[in-house]
Amino acid sequence: MGLLDCCARCLVGAPFASLVATGLCFLGVALFCGCGHEALTGTEHLIETYFSKNYQDYEFLIDVIHDFQYAIYGVAAFFFLFGALLLAEGFYTTGAVRQIFGDYKTTICGKGLSATFVGITYVLAIIWLLVLACSAVPVYIYFSTWTTCNSIANPSKTSASIGNLCTDARMYGVLPWNASPGRVCGQSLLSICKTAEFQMTFHLFIAAFVGAAITLVALLTFIIAATYNFAVLKLMGRGTKF
Repeated sequence: MGLLDCCARCLVGAPFASLVATGLCFLGVALFCGCGHEALTGTEHLIETYFSKNYQDYEFLIDVIHDFQYAIYGVAAFFFLFGALLLAEGFYTTGAVRQIFGDYKTTICGKGLSATFVGITYVLAIIWLLVLACSAVPVYIYFSTWTTCNSIANPSKTSASIGNLCTDARMYGVLPWNASPGRVCGQSLLSICKTAEFQMTFHLFIAAFVGAAITLVALLTFIIAATYNFAVLKLMGRGTKF
């Protein structure tokens, strides 16, 4: 009975919402960072192989890609640490809420810490919403290219000439307007779309976008759980001690 009582108390005090949010956060960040890093590498190779032969045309793009890849390392480390801290805070506040009508008295420091985590997570959710929007941009570019390739592969479904169906990297700001050739058209574009590298990079960007969406859901779950627990501690607590 002692072991059963111990297990029952652990289950009662477990922050299930925080556990789910932590799992989603780790999964989403892993997808976003891992797939995003490899997708950027694939994009770099596609640009320098098919869209420009002059290194000066895509030198700035390469620097930006490398900066994003370094930033990804920092994002991964930060979110895994922050997720662990939020989970620990969830255990604390959930345990306090479970015992709020008993002899348990939460501290002002504990309330302040909970409020701080709610505020930080709210700000992160807003920032991550922008990250989600930015991660949709390469998905749109690759989807547009893929759609153009389908039109080339099925000329009966379009009235345009196959030679006029192109993907222009300069139009998306990927390359400067003086880059040469800067665009690929017709059967040459179709051959690029059929390569394993293009297909893999396209799907990696999709996975990175899904990972960003999962991370946003995790942050929103953290906000809801932490706000509820803090509200109960703040409004329904029967006392406070230092």
